[in-house]
Amino acid sequence: MTFKDLLVHVDNTEACEGRLRAALALADAQGAHLTGLALAAETSMPSYIGGQLPPEILDMQRQQALERGRAAASRFAKAVQGSDRPVDCRVVESLDIDVTRVMIQHARHADLVVLGQPDPEEAVAAPRQTLEEVILACGRPGLVVPYIGAAKTLGERVVVAWDAGREAARAVNDALPILQRAKQVTVLSINPRSGFDGHGEEPGADIALHLARHGVKVEVQHSQGEEIAVGQALLSRLADRGADLLVMGAYGHSRLRELVLGGATRAILQNMTVPVFMSH
Repeated sequence: MTFKDLLVHVDNTEACEGRLRAALALADAQGAHLTGLALAAETSMPSYIGGQLPPEILDMQRQQALERGRAAASRFAKAVQGSDRPVDCRVVESLDIDVTRVMIQHARHADLVVLGQPDPEEAVAAPRQTLEEVILACGRPGLVVPYIGAAKTLGERVVVAWDAGREAARAVNDALPILQRAKQVTVLSINPRSGFDGHGEEPGADIALHLARHGVKVEVQHSQGEEIAVGQALLSRLADRGADLLVMGAYGHSRLRELVLGGATRAILQNMTVPVFMSH
C-alpha cells in the first residue's frame, strides 16, 4: 500500500523550501508522482475598493499575480531538479475565483496534499483559515509542514494521537502507507478512560493490534495530566520521543468550539514542531 499521487502547494515564502523537501522525500519513499500547485492569486481587497480602481491598475495587479505564480513554479522546478521522480507543476490563475476553493479542487484529485503552516512573519503566506478549510473540505489527508522546516527524516519515528474518535480512525487508515514503513510508531492516548469513548478496556490496545496486523511496528503509551491541555501534552511527547511525524484526526470538535474553548487541532496548527499528518 503506497501513495502514488502527491500534491504540494508551492508559493514564494521562505518556508516553501522545507515544504518541498518534505514532499519530495515522501514522494521518493512512496515511489509517487509529485505535482506542484502554484497559484497566481491577486492580493485580496474589499470589492468596493476593487470596483473603483482604473483598468490599468487592475491589469498591473493581474500581471504581478501571474509573475508570482510563475516564480513559485520556478522554485518547484529548482527543488526537484536532479530527482528521478516523475514531477509536474501547475500554475493556476486564480484571479477571479477563491484561492481556497482552487486548492480544495486540486487536492481532491491526489492521494495526499502537502501544505505549509503559515509563517506569521510572511505577509504572502496563505492564511491559517485557508489551511483549515482545505483539510476540512478536500476529502483527502493533508501533510502540514512547519514553517520552521522539518527534520532530515520524515515518517521514521511516528506518534499517533489516538482518542478512539472518527477523525483519529480516519487518520490512522489514511496514514498506513507511512506507518508501514516507519521504524517506530507510538500510539499515544492523552487522559484516556478505560471503557469510555470507544477506548475499550485497555486504551490504544485495539488500534495497536489492528496496526500490527498491517505490519506496523507499534507500541502504546498513555499520558495522564488533566491540568495540561491535550495539544501541549502532544507537543511534549513528540519532543520526548524524538518524533519526526505526528498523525492525528483534525477537528473532532467543531471549529467554533475550538475557536472559543481551544482544542488540540488548533493548538497543533499554531505551535507544531514536526510535520503533522491530518485527516478529517
